[in-house]
Amino acid sequence: MSTTDMGLGALKSLGARLTEANAKFSAWLNRVMPKGLYPRSLLIIVTPMVILQSVVAFVFMERHYNTVTRRLSASVSQDISAVVALYKVLPPDRDHAVLRRIAWRNLLLNVEVLPPDPLPPQGPKPFFSILDSALSREIGKRVSQPFWIDTVGRSDLIDVRIQMDDAVLRIFAPRSAAYASNSHIFLLWMVGTSLVLLTVAILFLRNQIRPIENLADAAEAFGKGRDVENFRPWGAREVRRAAIAFLEMKRRIERQIEQRTTMLAGVSHDMRTILTRFKLELAFLPEGPEVDALRKDVDELQGMLEAYLAFARGDPGEQTQLTDMSQLIEDLRLNAERDGATARASFMGPPLVEVKAEQLKRCIGNLVGNAVRYAKTLEITGTRDARWLLVGVDDDGPGIPEEMREEVFRPFLRLDDARNQDASGTGLGLSIARDIARAHGGDVTLSDSPLGGLRATLRLPV
Repeated sequence: MSTTDMGLGALKSLGARLTEANAKFSAWLNRVMPKGLYPRSLLIIVTPMVILQSVVAFVFMERHYNTVTRRLSASVSQDISAVVALYKVLPPDRDHAVLRRIAWRNLLLNVEVLPPDPLPPQGPKPFFSILDSALSREIGKRVSQPFWIDTVGRSDLIDVRIQMDDAVLRIFAPRSAAYASNSHIFLLWMVGTSLVLLTVAILFLRNQIRPIENLADAAEAFGKGRDVENFRPWGAREVRRAAIAFLEMKRRIERQIEQRTTMLAGVSHDMRTILTRFKLELAFLPEGPEVDALRKDVDELQGMLEAYLAFARGDPGEQTQLTDMSQLIEDLRLNAERDGATARASFMGPPLVEVKAEQLKRCIGNLVGNAVRYAKTLEITGTRDARWLLVGVDDDGPGIPEEMREEVFRPFLRLDDARNQDASGTGLGLSIARDIARAHGGDVTLSDSPLGGLRATLRLPV
């Protein structure tokens, strides 16, 4: 293998590792990032502000506060070294009044001369004290004698003790003379201004996000088959355009449904008229097996016609209302028992759900009707939580092959070979059930049942 091939292989390996690392980082970022538009937008505003404030605070503390504190500490240490030099050169007197007077009048230092006792042990250094480290360093540069400082014990004074040959000089210096005491004002102004600006930004951002949330709520309600009341376009230009487009789409869909319903009503009226003529003509014919067969065919044709029209029409005019699902499931159980099946029913959770009651009853009724047609025992279970309504219909019938469980939702498709050759129907029951479920924003799925047959599950958002 040549050097070029080895280099290309190394580059490919490095590229693969970088791609994998980027994918892992993207997945982690997607997990930790908020999912909503409002918190994400707020994060976009807050993050640069926090970074900017941190950088400004760091630069200020590093370049201004530390520098000023070091220079003030150097000035105080020079005054202290001057007091030490004066103590060495001045003739001793009884109470060192001259030294104390010179130090106070000229240097604003309070000096006490103590007996030559050992210096107290050094206390723990404050963790964030720039003054303690700066003052210790500056005094060490200018004073050769052992010393002890305390920048914590008294809030407004600094206590410095210097070990002399025959005494201990105790010097009190104002704390404000050794460090920049007004730096916190800058930080308070910076933080306070940031909080005010952040509050204003949150209020304005909330007003910008609310039209998007209203549009999402309106689209969700329309997708569930509910009325969209009191919705109007407002907000930013792009949001208004999206809202206007949604309203136009809603009007086109409603107009199309209305036209289809009107057309189907006319077709239904015309075909019912013909079927009525058939029935009248059959009524005048003498009784016989042929006439009975014709009457049966006419009745079957009328039932099929009603099923086709109901499937195509979809009953769009019904309004949503609070419906007691536990009572609805119990009514369907009683209907199944009247048809000769052994049925059980149960419901868990808050029973009141806002749905189109008649359509939903027809949806679940079609699922129960299929179970009654092909099985002897069935079970209807319902659960409701904060987000979803689940209704399951289990039976002990022959079931449906797994590879055909999506095909059976196609209109007019019947699996009589797998189910029951003698069962009558139009092949629209499952199609109508799924259409009604999707009109409510949900779906109907099929799976294996614990009873040994088929489980049909209705899942609706609430």
